Amino acid sequence: MDLYEAMRTTFAAREFTGDPLPDDVLYRILDNARFAPSGGNRQGARVVVVRAQETRRELARLVLPGARRYIAQRTAGENPWNSITPCGVDAQTIARTEVSRSMTQPLLDAAVVLVVCVDLRVVASVDKELPRVGVVSGASVYPFVWNILLAARNEGFGGTITTFAIAEEAGIKALLGIPDHCAVCAVLPLGKPAKQLTRLKRLEVAALTMRERWGGAPLARPDPPG
Repeated sequence: MDLYEAMRTTFAAREFTGDPLPDDVLYRILDNARFAPSGGNRQGARVVVVRAQETRRELARLVLPGARRYIAQRTAGENPWNSITPCGVDAQTIARTEVSRSMTQPLLDAAVVLVVCVDLRVVASVDKELPRVGVVSGASVYPFVWNILLAARNEGFGGTITTFAIAEEAGIKALLGIPDHCAVCAVLPLGKPAKQLTRLKRLEVAALTMRERWGGAPLARPDPPG
């Protein structure tokens, strides 16, 4: 598949056909994804490959607290889980919030679930002392995560990056035996998509670029030659 086609058609697949994703194909996906960059080429990403249904059911259960807060905040008109504005929804309301089956079912229906972690001993978290939530550590793991999805698309499979369960990271670590020095970064259900989207909705380049400084003129689409 052409690289640009893969980039433009790799969507968040949450519904799967039930077809298997064999180990040889999964190996090929990860064998290519591993060439993603990481800080200092220290390659701290690690993957737990989960096929057992009972383990996946427990992962789905761990999704619920984070998903409840997300839905409750959305219902209240808030931007859920953002790092600037505190949550204004009370704990009782969050606890009563119903979670759609669609938020947990992908973990049960996918051919395989990948739990991607990063070894915090080897990432350079250069923003860890800034007065905001740290994000730089993700530069050493999320390119790998996205490469997994691009490679899966190339193989005719798909999936999505899920993070709700990470709100219960201690539970994931206990479930899978993940050591304390690692952070859980993504939970990826992978399988054969029940449908394939090819026209994704994204902001235009002009809506997300600014020349020279914040608030500068956008980078506009060039006129065609001739």
